[in-house]
Amino acid sequence: MSEQPRTVTLIDEATGKRVELPVVQGTMGPPSIDISGLYRATGYFAYDPGFLSTAACRSQITYIDGEQGVLLYRGYPIEQLAERSTFLEVAYLLLYGELPTAAELADFSRIITHHTMINENLKEFFRGFYHDAHPMAIMVGVVGSLSAFYHDSTDIHDPRHREIAAHRLIAKMPTIAAAAYKHSVGEPIVYPRNDLSYAANFLQMMFAVPTERYEVDPVAERALDLLLILHADHEQNASTATVRQAGSSGADPFACVAAGIASLWGPAHGGAAEAVVRMLEEIGTVDNIPRYIARAKDKSDPFRLMGFGHRVYKNYDPRAKIIRKTCMDLLESVGQQSDPLFELALRLEEIALQDEYFLERRLYPNVDFYSGIIYRALGIPVQMFTVMFAVARTVGWVAHWMEMMADPAHKIGRPRQVYTGAGRRDYVPVELRKPAGHGPRATNGERR
Repeated sequence: MSEQPRTVTLIDEATGKRVELPVVQGTMGPPSIDISGLYRATGYFAYDPGFLSTAACRSQITYIDGEQGVLLYRGYPIEQLAERSTFLEVAYLLLYGELPTAAELADFSRIITHHTMINENLKEFFRGFYHDAHPMAIMVGVVGSLSAFYHDSTDIHDPRHREIAAHRLIAKMPTIAAAAYKHSVGEPIVYPRNDLSYAANFLQMMFAVPTERYEVDPVAERALDLLLILHADHEQNASTATVRQAGSSGADPFACVAAGIASLWGPAHGGAAEAVVRMLEEIGTVDNIPRYIARAKDKSDPFRLMGFGHRVYKNYDPRAKIIRKTCMDLLESVGQQSDPLFELALRLEEIALQDEYFLERRLYPNVDFYSGIIYRALGIPVQMFTVMFAVARTVGWVAHWMEMMADPAHKIGRPRQVYTGAGRRDYVPVELRKPAGHGPRATNGERR
């Protein structure tokens, strides 16, 4: 006997009207109330700032249980993937839904490797940016321009075009990121090599110079590959939601990912690892930790402990546990066991996790707490931290974009609002208007 569909009854106390709303249940996680017909049935909109209680889509890609500290890619625990897998294997999993066979992985790796080159004319684009341009600004511009160079794969209604565009984005993102870095330091752009792994290729494009041979440290290669796995996807975060929102209008995948990069650039999202390092530099020494802990607990003080707590996780971020050991291994390998920031981070974590204030609020270290230290050990400058995040998250972005485009039920995103502006009023001729006391201010000395 089939189970009856569940509903939730909504009662309007003002009118006594009752409305039955369907309940949608996923494979795991809490059920959701389907409010797609709420306005039609009641005349009400739902109000949910930040969409913290609203499921915007159905997805089979990533599952998070923030209460238990669980992260699954296509059902596989992040701990198992981090220990046994590689980034390209995880990329295949996120794109296609299953782990590849040896032959499938070899073929996928070959495809990605042979897409890593960028059009030679695209290199001219980099020269148009100021030498001190932020690498994320360059990333937004260059990735957004890809549809002008690879318009043979922008038919979003063609599944093969979608797949080719996904491959190109995953393959070319490290090349573009490394080129953005080389532009900022005035060094020549380094071409990718087909004999290197995804992570090793990225490192050699970042740090090789034409005058000498560059050897990739295998420990550094594995550490970067692990970071890419941990950052590959994280469900409906701000940047992924941005990619989906842009894609819902029918925009091409390169434009959608450029929009995701712009969203990721925000300090509340992709800039957290950079903020952790700057916070540790501000704290300076272990002796200063108690003073900064006190400041973090003072509501009148704007100082916050960066890298603690998470919008979703109310337990220890599973990625942070994995990355902590990798951080230790890498620092030992590159001879930075005494990195003062790492020692400071360890001590800060120890002190904070013994403090009732943080324990009661379930403010545990997240993945950003240690990732910035690993990037430092790899020689990656602070302004590139968010770029590294973008390289990894591109896989998740294109997986979600492809999933949405293949869903016949997807619609253009159109959030509603609670209007709080002026009521209806009549136009006043300019000569009769009174000064409003606001408007643009004159500026001098700006770049033009």
